[in-house]
Amino acid sequence: MRTFLIFAALVACTPAGGPTGALDHYGKALAAHDFPGAYDLMSSSFRSKVSKEEYVRMMRDNAREVDETAERLRGKHGSLEVTAEFEYGLGDQMRLVQEDGEWRIATNPLAFYDQSTPKAALRSFIRAYRLERWDVMLRFVPKQYRDKMDPQKMKAQFTGASKEQMESLMNTLEANTDETIDERGDSARMEYGEKYEVKFIKEDGMWKLKDLD
Repeated sequence: MRTFLIFAALVACTPAGGPTGALDHYGKALAAHDFPGAYDLMSSSFRSKVSKEEYVRMMRDNAREVDETAERLRGKHGSLEVTAEFEYGLGDQMRLVQEDGEWRIATNPLAFYDQSTPKAALRSFIRAYRLERWDVMLRFVPKQYRDKMDPQKMKAQFTGASKEQMESLMNTLEANTDETIDERGDSARMEYGEKYEVKFIKEDGMWKLKDLD
């Protein structure tokens, strides 16, 4: 469900130059793969940290993720109140800031597969599964299992003989991404559904999924 975080009580349709206009322009730029144009919609704070060349390169290297983002942003905003953040699925949010009367995207759009927190890692893992990025899913495998896995084995695990079972598990997992995660040091756990539990482990500053059920 797409929601907005409200920072003012005034309810009104936002004009074309407001947050909706910024999101529409950004989504259209992504859909057209106009990455220089999309970069120009980023805030000065973001542009001071990421060059246009790096932004364009990262977007081109993640074309499927860009297309998915553009599709989820396309024409879904409707009327809104004054806002600063826009949620568009899997817990993803676009944060907007106003600079010199113009609305700019302030969220880092390059973090398609964030592993900075257990919840971020979980959502990133689900995104990689939905987009069949078996190579990316390997990033979430703990070191003790990594040597036994490769993209083809990962694909076989999720699309082979147990495909229906794995798909049901992932659907249940996605439906419960907002469940409370108990984080303790470099390990964490999250109960979901009626009988399942996800176990996380932190390695080299990155959260990974140790067990899904």
